[in-house]
Amino acid sequence: MTDVPDRRLLFVHAHPDDESINNGATMAKYAAEGALVTLVTCTLGEEGEVIPAELAHLAPDRDDTLGPHRVGELAAAMRELGVTDHRFLGGPGRYRDSGMKGAPQNARPDCFWQAPLDEAAAHLAAVVREVRPQVLVTYDPDGGYGHPDHVQAHRVAMRAAELAADPDHRPGAGEPHAVTRTYWNCVPRSVVERGLAALRETDAHAFAGIADATDIPGVVDDAEVAVSVDAGTEHAARKAAAMRAHASQIAVDGAFFALSNDLGQPLLRVEHYRLAGEDAPEGAPVGDLFAPVAS
Repeated sequence: MTDVPDRRLLFVHAHPDDESINNGATMAKYAAEGALVTLVTCTLGEEGEVIPAELAHLAPDRDDTLGPHRVGELAAAMRELGVTDHRFLGGPGRYRDSGMKGAPQNARPDCFWQAPLDEAAAHLAAVVREVRPQVLVTYDPDGGYGHPDHVQAHRVAMRAAELAADPDHRPGAGEPHAVTRTYWNCVPRSVVERGLAALRETDAHAFAGIADATDIPGVVDDAEVAVSVDAGTEHAARKAAAMRAHASQIAVDGAFFALSNDLGQPLLRVEHYRLAGEDAPEGAPVGDLFAPVAS
């Protein structure tokens, strides 16, 4: 790569739409500021539950064409966020969506959950060596809520960071690179509770019900948050537009959204991050993923 920006971030996600829900405002903010924002998506999301009736034929038990459709949705979302560097792990369709925990699809030999860890991580390590990010963002060890692909994305991201920095890993295949800081997506409990309370006070919303805090992935005690990125109104709007682009999976209604369960939850303008594998930092969260963080 030539003319590489000084600041570089790599986001690793399991399915199309995960990036917009978790990090859309953050990605838009840093991309607009001239940072290199790279997204690696590990599957096409073939096993997702389709929301609009007119797209029901895409489902895996019908035409099984949801994956290619979601590739298009993801491309549209990246245009909304201003992100130009997006890749699928190992190439589009290399790893299939594994379905929810305990589903028969977990056992498919071509699914991401069944991928050998070092094989999948080697694909990502090559990206790390190419784009040389200082910051890596992915899920916590539980994947936020236990989905096999989210758990596997965490494992692959963490292992890829190790392999990319190891001079003995594929010598000659790119210069080794050590990621400076790794973050895990999270949501502070107080933020979730305030957002759900605001939704309960709203009479006019489009959802069948309202989520509980236990329905929302990655909820943590406030003290565990290391970084809170407030991207501002413009980039929050870009996030909402990116989420709308994932129309097969997300229904957006103003400051709230729902997935296929049709339970409303807050669409967060401020996005939050934990330091990977470290104790809760002291003091208030900082506002920049590149800033020093006390721990």
